[in-house]
Amino acid sequence: MSQAKSGTGRSAGTRWRLRRLADATGRFAMLAVDQRPPIEQVVRAARGEDAHRREDVSAIKRLLIEELGDLSTAVLADPLIAYPDAVDALPSDRGLIVTLEHAVYDEGPGGRRSEAIPDWTVEKIARMGGDGVKVLAWYRPDASPEVREHQERFVAEVGEACRRHDLPFVFELLVYPFAAGEGTGDSYAEDSGKRAEAVIESVERFAAPEFHVDLFKLESPVPAAELPDPDGPGADVVQAHFDALDRAAGRPWVMLSAGATKDAFRHVLSYAYRAGASGFLAGRAIWWDAVQHFPDVEACRRALQADGRPYLSDLVAKTAAEARPWTEHPGAGPDPLVPELAGPDFARDYPGRPDTAQEMTA
Repeated sequence: MSQAKSGTGRSAGTRWRLRRLADATGRFAMLAVDQRPPIEQVVRAARGEDAHRREDVSAIKRLLIEELGDLSTAVLADPLIAYPDAVDALPSDRGLIVTLEHAVYDEGPGGRRSEAIPDWTVEKIARMGGDGVKVLAWYRPDASPEVREHQERFVAEVGEACRRHDLPFVFELLVYPFAAGEGTGDSYAEDSGKRAEAVIESVERFAAPEFHVDLFKLESPVPAAELPDPDGPGADVVQAHFDALDRAAGRPWVMLSAGATKDAFRHVLSYAYRAGASGFLAGRAIWWDAVQHFPDVEACRRALQADGRPYLSDLVAKTAAEARPWTEHPGAGPDPLVPELAGPDFARDYPGRPDTAQEMTA
């Protein structure tokens, strides 16, 4: 088994920070509040305006952390609004993942190109206290060679920077439909026409050693709305796709919700946990219904308390009962409590920062 597949390439610092993102048993129940276009669209629609107000987006993100942060093992925040405006609402014993990628991507006939938030780097995430770095990269195995090369280079540079700063690299991978023409996009909707083979092949590509992925954040290989009951007819075919997802990842992985309905996301997790997933990192399935009450922030809060919190609590309980602890995944590597150089010469032998390329800035 390769170093990347076995997870032995992680430093003691990276493995320790992965522990902070999970619960005491090694399962992840993580809340995403880094969404930008979806929340901005809610604000614009509610106000009847063409542009969103920053203070409105800030109010929503702070509300989500206040009402849901304590039930989560970690929160995923963006550095533009969620972190600077609301990180003080996050309990100090919860993990913190910070987004690196820009919400707007370049799109042309050959596919989508991702990039970092301008002036934002892995080094800055390390310095401001992040426990992990999250990157979303759109990918299609049949995109143009130039687009695939761009996406792979972007991810590899992030992975190398995470390795350099001993930060877990949480990599989100999404298949997408080809656009009709050139332009920029902000669509974060699940591709209803995606093929399971494309999802699995994409995961296999980024499981390669050069990308340094520590934790995959994956989409359902089958559109969530089309998933049959996990215990009903047709479930065996779908389960085979999820099992293939686990084999392709070769390391711990969690599921994203991609805006699935509450019932559909429960089905997603049932399949994923049977395949060996270690939890979830989700947002809209948990809180989307509640934020539809905006601009009445207190109505949003009441909806979160009446529906969002109970649903999240249900997911946490399901995860505790069914998910595989990340430390028990065959690709997790050594026990995170035992540094690879433990012994009387640890202080002398533990390596300093790798001497590698200059920190990426875009």
